[in-house]
Amino acid sequence: MDRKKRILIIDDHPLFREGIKAIIKNDSRYDVIGEAGTGKRGLELTGELRPDLALVDVSLPDISGFDLVRDILKYSPDIRILVLSMHSKVDYIVKAFQAGASGYLTKECAADMLINGIEHTLKGDYFMDTSVSQQVVKKLAELPGKKPVAAVKGYDALTSREQEIMVLVTSGFSSQKIADKLFISPKTVQNHRSKIMRKLNVSNVLDLTRHAAKLGLVDLDLWKK
Repeated sequence: MDRKKRILIIDDHPLFREGIKAIIKNDSRYDVIGEAGTGKRGLELTGELRPDLALVDVSLPDISGFDLVRDILKYSPDIRILVLSMHSKVDYIVKAFQAGASGYLTKECAADMLINGIEHTLKGDYFMDTSVSQQVVKKLAELPGKKPVAAVKGYDALTSREQEIMVLVTSGFSSQKIADKLFISPKTVQNHRSKIMRKLNVSNVLDLTRHAAKLGLVDLDLWKK
């Protein structure tokens, strides 16, 4: 039997934490091992409990949630972080991914969306609430200066398979769906994605999507699903 994935909740609203715990409790794959109401306590608990995933609110009383994400990953780089926020503005979402988060959900999301986000981030995917994902990609696609493919530094160094995977990743496909489509393993997809990001000198999926948007490679319709 597989070990339950360990989850830490960092949010300053006790009632919200209770609601999240109740949702997660209904899924036998996950176990909430701790909770914190401040960024300082959350950082302490990530070091003490070593969770697989931290659910982090961006609006904490003592520290910015974006700074907390960076601090957690500085000391515990293997932890996956899923941000929960009342904010749906693109600026907040971009800041979360640039800080190192693996996913972003609004607090208005449905219970199944939360579980879906947890599942995908723990698998190594990047995840966005469907209510904001298309908005984000459209914003990136509207950036000035769409460039020809050859003009983006590093793109010509990608293999044809890496270029194919880049398009699928930035079009919203999960590692599992890409693996099924290309008849390879999810681990191979993740390895390709790491190589792509290294060759393009980007550190997060938002910057990778920005590259793809400037090249006109992103299929916006796929983000409507």
